[in-house]
Amino acid sequence: MHLRTPLALALALALGPISAFAADDLQQLHQEIEALRQSYESRLSDLEARLKQAEARTEAAQNAVAQQAATPPAAEAPVADGPAAAANAFNPAISLVLSGLYANLSHDPADYRISGFIPGGEIGPGQRGFSLAESELGVYANVDPWFYGGLNFAIHPDDTASAEEAFLQTTALPDGVRIKFGRFFSGIGYLNEQHAHTWDFVDAPLAYQAFLGGQMGDDGVQVKWLLPTDQFLELGAEAGRGRNFPGSDRDQNGLGSATLFAHTGGDIGDSHSWSAGLSWLSTSPRDRQYDDTDLFATPVTNSFDGRSRLWLADFVWKWAPHGNGERVNFKLQGEYFHRNESGDLTYDVNSDSTGSHTDRYRSAQSGGYLQGIYQFMPAWRVGLRYDRLDIGSVNLASNAGNLANSDYKPSKYSLMVDWTPSEFSRVRLQFAQDKSQQGITDNQMFLQYQMSLGAHGAHIF
Repeated sequence: MHLRTPLALALALALGPISAFAADDLQQLHQEIEALRQSYESRLSDLEARLKQAEARTEAAQNAVAQQAATPPAAEAPVADGPAAAANAFNPAISLVLSGLYANLSHDPADYRISGFIPGGEIGPGQRGFSLAESELGVYANVDPWFYGGLNFAIHPDDTASAEEAFLQTTALPDGVRIKFGRFFSGIGYLNEQHAHTWDFVDAPLAYQAFLGGQMGDDGVQVKWLLPTDQFLELGAEAGRGRNFPGSDRDQNGLGSATLFAHTGGDIGDSHSWSAGLSWLSTSPRDRQYDDTDLFATPVTNSFDGRSRLWLADFVWKWAPHGNGERVNFKLQGEYFHRNESGDLTYDVNSDSTGSHTDRYRSAQSGGYLQGIYQFMPAWRVGLRYDRLDIGSVNLASNAGNLANSDYKPSKYSLMVDWTPSEFSRVRLQFAQDKSQQGITDNQMFLQYQMSLGAHGAHIF
């Protein structure tokens, strides 16, 4: 009994400090847990707030895309914060495309013609030897939230320059509608709307040269409607001055040209995509003059007054394994043209009244091209194009006694290989056998370079 009392007292004295230490430690742990809980809740609230802001921005961006479905990539203004960014938000994107060419031709290009077709615009292989090919200076930018503008200035091999495009375009119309007005390349066909530096060959196909004088551009207004469908479907119409071939510039009120076109396309699996289109062009040329050689080997200048109606059909199919065309891809492209013209043809307009002669003229002509481009390894492509024209039926009436008329069908084969070390540079070698003129075969060799400087918008499909 006496022994237990001292032992109990000793244990109490020993355990007292330990209990006090345990109580303090538990309190500290509780405090640390509470601090962690508050920090976690604070961070969680911050993350939830940031998530709501991101969702709001995404929804706003999706709404903007829905309202501006067809706005070109180059039209997007820089996004940044602060007063300086606001001042520079609509700075223009400036691009310069430098292009040069060496041409070796077996026939004098000064005598170039497409037999059986009334010439117009820019046709032929160009000049021999070294030359500056068509180079372009482009300036594009948003004007304000409602309009986008662009200027494409072309410098030609003969040291002349022209405004190929100078237009304004709406960006905020509802329901996928877009209006363009000014000077621009027509939306007909597939190749016409593209600038020359995006072509897969040095020159335009024979059909473009024979029926559009190389490329159809005009002053006027264009309306495009991108339909709200799962499959790409675009409808368009244009009204213009009709100043270029197959039309003619004239000083009068009203319209000189009109176009209608529709384009559609889509994907097949994850490796194939396609597009197709139908187009119609109507012009009413007045005094459309052209140089010719008559049956007596005499150079003459003739003129045509009447109506010209052109129908176009285009198709493009692209293949890239699983949609990745960086290493290997293939493109098959073709267009078909059919034109009817009727009116009056005046023979030798510069002759006196006894030599000049006017009579009815009618023609129904067609033609087209088919080309394939294969990228067999990164940066390297090879391509083959076949051009063919059909003179169809041409009725010269009494002028058949002065001007040649035959059933010859012009054709051309072109083979090219190009090296594209980056998206800004390309070097191309092209060989062609041109049989545009009856009885003449022109063997052609071209070496071309194209270099792009500055910002440049994305190209179409």
